[in-house]
Amino acid sequence: EEYILRAIKGGIKHMGFSDHFPFVLPDGTQGAARVPVEEAAQYISELKALREKYKDQINIKIGFEMEYYPGYFGEMLKNAINYGAEYLILGQHYTKPEIGGVLHSNRENGSVSRLKEYVSTVTEGIKTGVFTYVAHPDVINFTGDKEIYADQMRKICIESAKCNVPLEINFLGIRLGRNYPDEFFWQIAGEVGCPVTVGLDSHKSIDAFDPESLKTANKLIEKYGINYIGAPHLA
Repeated sequence: EEYILRAIKGGIKHMGFSDHFPFVLPDGTQGAARVPVEEAAQYISELKALREKYKDQINIKIGFEMEYYPGYFGEMLKNAINYGAEYLILGQHYTKPEIGGVLHSNRENGSVSRLKEYVSTVTEGIKTGVFTYVAHPDVINFTGDKEIYADQMRKICIESAKCNVPLEINFLGIRLGRNYPDEFFWQIAGEVGCPVTVGLDSHKSIDAFDPESLKTANKLIEKYGINYIGAPHLA
């Protein structure tokens, strides 16, 4: 409720809740950052109640941020629908289910194979047509050859344009000074002309309205001639 009140106070008229998708990993555990499976129904029901309470002040949509894991995606999508998700965001934090030393994608790495695996997974996720947009597409912190980076990340931008699935300039990365938004990536996105939106990625209620990060995002948009579309349409 604090998130909603902060958004209303900031003048926001449309708001999406998309916590990390509840998912039991192949080893039987659940990712620490995810909505616990046993709380998924409560997550949805509480948001529906709050949506009704504030319906005259703000339009709220309910969804999840979810990875594309090819071997598990059918089950994940079925569960998302059963939970009552109205939209999904593709947030590829890992290239494989996060167990057994799989590298979190925003940690520094110079592995070309890791970069290619990330790009392949994201582009395949875009092609499914079920994601409203791609969260932090530049999350992977590749420290190798910039020409290789450009060649690979251009594939994400091209697929975004082809499938009309927007890429997100992520405000959490701005607020925390992370490796993303990556200016080089957004230069490529500007050249390709793929659709781009912005996302608050609010981990604290105060961040449900973030005008300072919006200023930074607008500078990127202007600097690289990015095809900013505003609010994305739900897939």
